[in-house]
Amino acid sequence: MSLVVQLDAPLPAELAVGSGTALFVVGTCFARDAGIASLSLLVDGDEQPVMAHGMPRLDLLRARDEPASYRSGFWGIARIPAAADGAAAVELRLRARLATGADATVELGRIPLAAAPAPLEVAAPAAGPLVAICMTTYEPPLELLARQLGSIREQTHPNWVCVISDDCSSPERFAAIEAAIADDPRFVLSRSPGRLGFYRNFERALSLAPAAADYVALADQDDAWHPDKLATLVAEVGDARLIYSDARVIDRDGGVIAETYWGRRSNNHSSLLSLLVANSVTGAASLFPAALLADALPFPPAQFAHFHDHWLALVALSLGDIAFVDRPLYDYVQHGDATLGHAAANRMPDMRERLAAVRRDPHERVRMWRMHYYVDACRLLQFAAILRLRGGERIPAAKRRELERFERADRSLLPLAALAARGLQELLGRRRETLGAEWMLFHAFAWRRLLSASARDRPTRRLRLDSLPPTVLDPRPGARAPAEPVVRRLGDKIAPLRLAVRDDAPRRVNLLIPTIDLQHFFAGYIGKFNFARRLAKRGVRVRIVTVDPVGELPLSWRRDLEAYSGLAGL
Repeated sequence: MSLVVQLDAPLPAELAVGSGTALFVVGTCFARDAGIASLSLLVDGDEQPVMAHGMPRLDLLRARDEPASYRSGFWGIARIPAAADGAAAVELRLRARLATGADATVELGRIPLAAAPAPLEVAAPAAGPLVAICMTTYEPPLELLARQLGSIREQTHPNWVCVISDDCSSPERFAAIEAAIADDPRFVLSRSPGRLGFYRNFERALSLAPAAADYVALADQDDAWHPDKLATLVAEVGDARLIYSDARVIDRDGGVIAETYWGRRSNNHSSLLSLLVANSVTGAASLFPAALLADALPFPPAQFAHFHDHWLALVALSLGDIAFVDRPLYDYVQHGDATLGHAAANRMPDMRERLAAVRRDPHERVRMWRMHYYVDACRLLQFAAILRLRGGERIPAAKRRELERFERADRSLLPLAALAARGLQELLGRRRETLGAEWMLFHAFAWRRLLSASARDRPTRRLRLDSLPPTVLDPRPGARAPAEPVVRRLGDKIAPLRLAVRDDAPRRVNLLIPTIDLQHFFAGYIGKFNFARRLAKRGVRVRIVTVDPVGELPLSWRRDLEAYSGLAGL
């Protein structure tokens, strides 16, 4: 008996595994003639139960009008151990045990394994511990970049090299970066062949760190270091797995906004649970022993809105201690092009905002809980799974229990109550470490429990929770979805496309169309496809891109299209 399976989030085009990683898999699965008793992911043959299956999906029922499609939602985390020597791909399959006792299996994909960039060979310029400064750039403001490079050159610790990974900036801006470091062999510039985004570009920069480095420090393109930053961090790191400092917050022109980064919340670098739910370690303030890279690289798959400094801090704290220098060692520059500013990173909703949320339409509140479950709770569950996979018994027992308790919040009420208690302490002002993140996670996991408890074989009028995931699992940092559903759908329509720019991509014409729907394939679509075919006949490389979701198509869809006038051979 065949399964009808569709993924809501695509699998990565390639995967870096290292000593272990994990993928979040979410979609729909049903069998037309039998119920599904259990559902498992098969990772190279290793069976792993999913986190949830048989969850309500109103959208699929409305689209297909098949009763079996209603209880089809599923999701899970596929734990992938270190790849065997010579392995070229990871095979991911879905296995269903049906109510009839039969088994059915479908392949979700074979994901090629990605090779890590080779570390750069760089000569140490002076005596003492060698610090590899890993900087990322993308269209940097040139006056801020010049100030940052100057502040690195003025470090009192002399033995450093700076590896710069540029994220496919424009040719003009890349040439400007080259010119800014041309006379200094301590700087090495490497251009990414394709646009990665800040998270994966930091991963690339760290992968390029020289193997001979004793320590690694991170650098943004637009800050300004104090002259003793490296010397202080190297002197005080001791046995810690990571050390970071305070920062002075300034504007683009050097005006002081805040004398400390920690004016709005309490600093935490000892509680693993607090650090998991809300990061407090800023990458640009950090230095760590280069040995940490063996556990931190490769980064978790970029399926969610992950932050590089959050991951590095979690790896460090799970395996040891984090140290803190309680004075600013650099100036953190705030400007409009920053990925995530100081105010956004330290924002906690006040009581007035929370009371307004209570008055919001109940359906909208539930939608927000569902979004937080997929975007935030599942993101942190992926982090926890990879930490335990890589750290194993090297993680102290108390910290392992913290990770395990957090993972159990997805399926048990006791950890859920503990999250609520921590969240209430934040709301009452007794703790200011996590900005109330536990309260948000409590609602997310509570939605998950309510979804399971209220699921029925068919929709009911009074309670119809839906497990439909959000359109994207990695919303832009700081982005807030409009409350009104109609406005939100309109916002999705007009949002800029996420383009993957590559230097080595061929020249071609991209023809954008809404979707492919064979039931409504009229003259307009026939004309667009004819236009694409005629361009191709004239030697132009053409790609047809759908910008809205495409529903399930019959296996014969290509032949069906070619049957229309003028489209033979399309």
